[in-house]
Amino acid sequence: MLDHSQTYEDSYGNFQWEFPRHYNMGWDVCDKWVDVEPERTAIIDLTSDERHNVSFADLKDKSNQLANLLVSLDMAKGDRIGVFRTQSVWTAASHIAVWKMGAISMPLFKLFGEEALLSRLNDSGAKAVFTDADGALILETLRSQLPQLQHIIVPELLSEKAQPSDFKIVQTNQETPGLLIYTSGTTGAPKGALHAHRVLRGHLPGIEMSHNLLPQPSDVLWTPADWAWIGGLMNVLMPGLHHGVPVVASKLEKFNSESCRNLIEKGNVKNIFFPPTALRLLKAESSKISGLRTVACGGEPLGEEMQRWGQDALGLTINEFYGQTECNMVLSSCKTWFEPKPGTIGKPVPGHKVEVIDDSGAPTDEEGDIAVKRGSASMMLEYWNNPKATREKFRGDWLLTGDRGIREGEFIRFVGREDDVISSSGYRIGPAEIEDCLLKHEAVASVGVVGKPDKTRTEIVKAYVILRDDFAPSEELMVALKQHVKTKLAAYEYPR
Repeated sequence: MLDHSQTYEDSYGNFQWEFPRHYNMGWDVCDKWVDVEPERTAIIDLTSDERHNVSFADLKDKSNQLANLLVSLDMAKGDRIGVFRTQSVWTAASHIAVWKMGAISMPLFKLFGEEALLSRLNDSGAKAVFTDADGALILETLRSQLPQLQHIIVPELLSEKAQPSDFKIVQTNQETPGLLIYTSGTTGAPKGALHAHRVLRGHLPGIEMSHNLLPQPSDVLWTPADWAWIGGLMNVLMPGLHHGVPVVASKLEKFNSESCRNLIEKGNVKNIFFPPTALRLLKAESSKISGLRTVACGGEPLGEEMQRWGQDALGLTINEFYGQTECNMVLSSCKTWFEPKPGTIGKPVPGHKVEVIDDSGAPTDEEGDIAVKRGSASMMLEYWNNPKATREKFRGDWLLTGDRGIREGEFIRFVGREDDVISSSGYRIGPAEIEDCLLKHEAVASVGVVGKPDKTRTEIVKAYVILRDDFAPSEELMVALKQHVKTKLAAYEYPR
């Protein structure tokens, strides 16, 4: 998608979205490779003790069989089909099958409880769900409360010869709905972000930037993030398949430095998307990992201390990116193209116009709302069955992320969630900066900062701290941590 021979400035200035008249994500991530290199490795399956390389030809056969099954069950174009599974070859094949037959796939996290499943399945009106044996048992107990759910399918239990492995892909285009991902807001029920088939290619420029111009020879992608989240599905799995970069599928029962290093070695992993929490766990364990080409991170700002740790422990610059379920991968750093600016979340990705805007919708140099202009290929079509929420998500032609930021030249600095920004004694305080400051203290392994209601100050800063193993809680340490923030940041920002 990007011209890797260009500079960032030229690439951003020259970029245009281009789509063929007919476009289908299932073809893009699977069948196109079978036409040129059928035995190319699509997925490195590490979900069992043995490594198994799954080719694009294998993936095509599996997805075609599932697509034929859906058609035989009277599923049709536009129907919603759940995928209640974790990382596996069948998870990838399930999404691809749904897209090939023109329906809409809906990822569901395997750790969802009863309420989360019922709300999503009933709101979407899903007619079928792909799952595994454990998931089938869970769904069967909810069946009486899911009047529209007709079929629960466990692909592993199907006979290989039950359905033909040839399938004619249903005609779709870039605006045809293909993916429905529910996002939990701070208030109300989860909202379903409905995406068109263009959402995959909408992610590609940001994926390429955050992995220092992916693909490169020997690249292999992995993430500990579940494929039920947009970060796992669209930041790793599907872009990897699009580019023909092998993607590792794994089931880490417990994430720690030892299991992480073992998986990296077993899968020859070179490129990782780490959620910030995973990086902080590795830092707390004083981990060192070698041999990686790139590490990308998104979800919340890392801060200077975590970046310094990345240089020392991973031997590279962590490329931070930014986006959300409704419009993802719109800001990114790229060490190959430019030096990251500490404390910022990158520059606008080619193809996405991102600004900090004021209440009137005009770009501002002051703190304002981080917003993305209509035209981004990764932007949702709408919130499913929720026109009111869809209208409220936009200010004119700008999609509001709900985050506050400040533009610093080409970079954008994240201040905090609109509803996470702490208002104390007239000051607006971003929790990320305080978290970063506390992480620099030798006693702190991990930290979360929130605002606590206060009659005098409106809110006060409250910090939840996990200490390193060789430190014990005490009044003296609490005072020291407060003083650390008071002296490193500002008196009004320290945790009360």
